Amino acid sequence: MFEMLQHYGPDLLTGFGITLLSWTLGTVFGLALGFVIEIVRRFGPSLLGYPIRAYVEFIRGTPFLVQIFVLYYGGPLLGLRLDAMPAGILGLTIYGSAYFTEILRAGFDAVPKGQIEAARAIGFANMTIVRRIMVPIMMVSALPPMVNFAIILTKETVILSMITVPEIMFQTQTMMSETFAFFTPILILALFFWGFVELISRLGRRLERRFTYYLLDRS
Repeated sequence: MFEMLQHYGPDLLTGFGITLLSWTLGTVFGLALGFVIEIVRRFGPSLLGYPIRAYVEFIRGTPFLVQIFVLYYGGPLLGLRLDAMPAGILGLTIYGSAYFTEILRAGFDAVPKGQIEAARAIGFANMTIVRRIMVPIMMVSALPPMVNFAIILTKETVILSMITVPEIMFQTQTMMSETFAFFTPILILALFFWGFVELISRLGRRLERRFTYYLLDRS
């Protein structure tokens, strides 16, 4: 096992870095896109509600593997030619945005309507209400499911290996095919994801505590 780690260690570290980068960008961009979609649905023209709902339901109703294949192999038919890495990050962004939109919708719905009406009564603009009232209150209920979905996204990154993104799963498969050893590479992969998810969980709990203290200080 140690000889294997010594030989494949640099490749595994490279795969780890690519997994971390793909997950980080996919999560951040997915959250940002989901936030924009939810704001447009909530404050934009009512006609946009139907295509937004169709987008969210379609993305949530199809496997991520299918979406990434359509994006990577079907994109050139529509003039969208992307290398594997950008296609993977874009795929994670689109996939994550649909789920983040629904998480944010539920969070915004939990904001007491009386506080929104009071803010409107004293002349706050919509974006001011969102920034100063809705987002802070929404985060209390939305943060745990957001962290939970970010954890789910870590495990979706392994699908990027199917379009040749050299992330940790891709490197593990290469190790297995060259050594014909299966238990050790899979064990290394499992330990990697366990540690990765544990780190995100701890950071999420710390963020939740800090946000709660922030709101208590404001009240």
